[in-house]
Amino acid sequence: MELQQMRYVIAVAEMSSFTKAAQRCLVVQSALSHQIARLEKELGARLFERTSRRVRLTPAGAAFLPAARQCLDAAERAAAEVAAAVGEVRGRLAVGLIPSVAAVDVPAVLREFHQRHPKARISLTVGASDELAEQVRQGDIEVAFLGIPVTAHPRGVMARKLAEERLVAVVSPDHPLADETSVDLRRLSSEVFVDLPAKTAGRAQSDLAFTAAGLTREVAFEVTNADYLTRLVGAGLGVTLLPPTYAEGLAGLTTLEVTDAPARAEYVIWGRESRAPAANAFLELLGIEEE
Repeated sequence: MELQQMRYVIAVAEMSSFTKAAQRCLVVQSALSHQIARLEKELGARLFERTSRRVRLTPAGAAFLPAARQCLDAAERAAAEVAAAVGEVRGRLAVGLIPSVAAVDVPAVLREFHQRHPKARISLTVGASDELAEQVRQGDIEVAFLGIPVTAHPRGVMARKLAEERLVAVVSPDHPLADETSVDLRRLSSEVFVDLPAKTAGRAQSDLAFTAAGLTREVAFEVTNADYLTRLVGAGLGVTLLPPTYAEGLAGLTTLEVTDAPARAEYVIWGRESRAPAANAFLELLGIEEE
């Protein structure tokens, strides 16, 4: 059983297509199909069901896939450790971040990391804090940037607090509040809100603040995309609460100080297990030494 064969199986499983998998792996389809057929013969089981319309894993293929990924990860980790021993950073660096992260200029850090370590493979995932934390715990990504209520702390991971700031209200320029310099939660509670989905870390900081003040609010629009959230606010459909450093970069919207605003803490987190060389190098750029 060869590592290349495992790569081909993973590619077909992820792309649900032999043609697209071959394109991703930079080989002709016939070569990829031949290698998978050889592997199936060796295993004594078909890994894929093939029809003219689709390709999907068989039960045997579904059982094989996680082990194949683990083997490839272990092989890549071993190669990266050998390279690190001679002063070269290689291997995978998977980074996750929330859309509103502001304490670190992540694109700039990634650019510097790539310039220093061009042989490392970078991937980026944008998502919600709770989802990213779980991916770090599972080892699917190495490093993530989160924004959570100041009363919370990332669990099951290593963490470093980067910043803490009080949220500001964001409204459209023609909103009645746009001419004010500040507002409080009681006044905001009468407004319609645009916010992240319920039970997410980004939503919790605002929900907890209104509850602690004995107030309720109407969240009429729940969105997972920060860009669409601000577009709805810009259209005058509601107001929202955002970190000030993120809100400053939003064109065409008005921000107001909230006198009793909730606060958010930004963290960088990484796994409890031993870190891969690429993750070590990335965290060193952030000023975090190996712990």
